[in-house]
Amino acid sequence: MGVEETFGKYAAVYDEARRKFIPCFDDFYAVALRLLPRENPSPRILDLGAGTGLVSAMVLEQYPNALVMLTDISDAMLARARQRFEGTDCKVNFTVTDYTRHLPEGPFDAVVSALSIHHLTHEQKADLFRHIYQYLAPGGIFINADQALGETHEIDTYYRECWFEKVQRAGVTDEEMAGAKERMKEDRMSTLSDQLDWMKQAGFTRVNCWYKYYNFVVYSGTKACALI
Repeated sequence: MGVEETFGKYAAVYDEARRKFIPCFDDFYAVALRLLPRENPSPRILDLGAGTGLVSAMVLEQYPNALVMLTDISDAMLARARQRFEGTDCKVNFTVTDYTRHLPEGPFDAVVSALSIHHLTHEQKADLFRHIYQYLAPGGIFINADQALGETHEIDTYYRECWFEKVQRAGVTDEEMAGAKERMKEDRMSTLSDQLDWMKQAGFTRVNCWYKYYNFVVYSGTKACALI
């Protein structure tokens, strides 16, 4: 079973336990949202691996005039996103696509992603960063709120043990944990240091990790403005 089938299977219940599975939920998303460009009241924003639209909804609360394009490989997940925005005045578009193969037409003022890119191989991540850079407008920003592999096996093992203890204390049920473990089989995590290096190699400037909580990280990079 691939990523599309695995996450489609859990689309209907995916949002219910988000706070349980992300111990740093509030800070994790708040830091990512704070990085969005503030000078443009109507930015064009691409949400990669948008899933049920959780991040896009947060973006639109902050920028109600933004045009947000949601992409995901799972039609079932995007169906939940469509329900989330049904009956609202939000400017949203939905595209079912494998973003490692195709990105919607840019340019974008910001590209955001949350808890999706860690499903890609090392090579796919590096290629994606290069493609994102090309689709950004000059001065645009790429923000990734995701999970990263510990820099050593020992560190990563410690991170996972701490995460497991915290989600157990949060009251995750056996059924919820079983679903999480099934989804985790699709993880292809890379270290934070490797990902920041790939960002720089893709051409990004101001590459920085703004937040880190065990495996949870928020980092970004900016496309330099064209010289006049």
